[in-house]
Amino acid sequence: MILKDNPLKNMAWPRFTELPGQEKARFLNRGNKPYHALMSQQFDRALLDRIGDLATKTRKIAKTRGGMNFLQGLLSEKRVMLYFAQPSTRTFLSFYAACQILGIKPAEVRDASTSSEIKGESQEDSVRTFSSYFDMIIMRHPVGGFAERIAWLLSQTDRPVPVVNAGSGKDQHPTQALLDIYTLQRSLEKRRGGLEGARIAFVGDLARGRTVRSLSMLLRHYPGVHQVFVAPPALQIGEDILKKLDEAGMTYEVTPDFERIIPEVDAIYMTRIQDEWDKAGESGTVDTSGYHFTAAHLEALQPHAILMHPLPRRQEIAPEVDGDPRAKYWRQVRNGMWVRAVLILMIFDRDGEIDRYYEDLMS
Repeated sequence: MILKDNPLKNMAWPRFTELPGQEKARFLNRGNKPYHALMSQQFDRALLDRIGDLATKTRKIAKTRGGMNFLQGLLSEKRVMLYFAQPSTRTFLSFYAACQILGIKPAEVRDASTSSEIKGESQEDSVRTFSSYFDMIIMRHPVGGFAERIAWLLSQTDRPVPVVNAGSGKDQHPTQALLDIYTLQRSLEKRRGGLEGARIAFVGDLARGRTVRSLSMLLRHYPGVHQVFVAPPALQIGEDILKKLDEAGMTYEVTPDFERIIPEVDAIYMTRIQDEWDKAGESGTVDTSGYHFTAAHLEALQPHAILMHPLPRRQEIAPEVDGDPRAKYWRQVRNGMWVRAVLILMIFDRDGEIDRYYEDLMS
C-alpha cells in the first residue's frame, strides 16, 4: 500500500501525544480503513461491521483448496516483521497463522537478547531497521504507547510502513478487542437485537486488563449495551474508562457481587490476575477466589448467554466448563486468526478482492 497521505509526518511528537485518543485516530486511518492499527478509538461501527463481514467471508472462502490457494496469493509479495518484546503465545501464533493464510512471509524477533539491542541499540533504532526489510511491523511491547511512538517515527521516514499494535503495556490491545466484538456478534446474532442492548459483564483484574479497556471502548458503538464491571475494589475498572462511557451516554454498573450478575447478563468476560504488572507482589494480598466461574455456575447462566476469556487462564474458569456450548473462549482464539487476517488485508487495501471472490463463489 503506497501512503499518499501522511499527516503524521507534519506533526511533532509532543503535539501528537497531547491529542485525545479520538483525535489521534484521525491520523491513523486512511479514509474508511486503518493504515496503522493502534487503538480501539480508530474503529467505528461501520468499520467493525465491515471487519466482521470480511472475516465471515474469508472463513467460508478458506473451506476449499481453491479458496485457500486464492487467499495465499493475495499478499504473497509482502513481508511482515513480528516484533514481540513481551511474552505471547496466542497473539503471536494468531498473527503468524494470519500471515500464512494470506501468503505473507513473516519473520520474528521474540527476544531482545538475540538482536542488536543487547549491544546497546535503542528499540527505536531496532524497529527502524526492521522497517527497511519489511512491509509491516506487528509489535507487542510492555511499554504503553510504544507502538504509537514507532508509528509516528516511521511516518517521518521516506519509507513509512504500517504498524499494528499487538498489545501495548496496560493501555490497549485493539486486535483482541476486534476479535472479541466479532465473537459477540456471531454468538448473540440470534438474540433479539443481537449485540445491541446486551448486558456484558467484565470480571477479574479490570484495573490492569488492557483487553477489557479496549473492548469496553468498542462497545460504545452498540446502542443500549449495558456494561457491568465486577471485581474486588483493588482491581476495579479505572475512572478514565468510566468517564469515557459517561461521555458516550452508556450505562454501566460497578459491583463486587459476582454471584448476583451471572443470571442477569448476556455475556461474561472473565480475566486473570495481571500480576506481571506487580511491583511488590501486591496481587497476592487480594482475595479473588470469589471471582471464579465454576461448573455449578452454569445453572445460573442464561441459555443464550456466553462465557468469554482472552486467555491464558488460571483458576478463573474451571476446565469442567469447557464442554458447555456457551463457553466461547476457544472460538475466540480461532476468530482472532480470521479477524487479524482481514485487518492486514484492509491495511494493504486488498479487502475488495475478498468481496469479489466471495460474490463469484456464492453465484
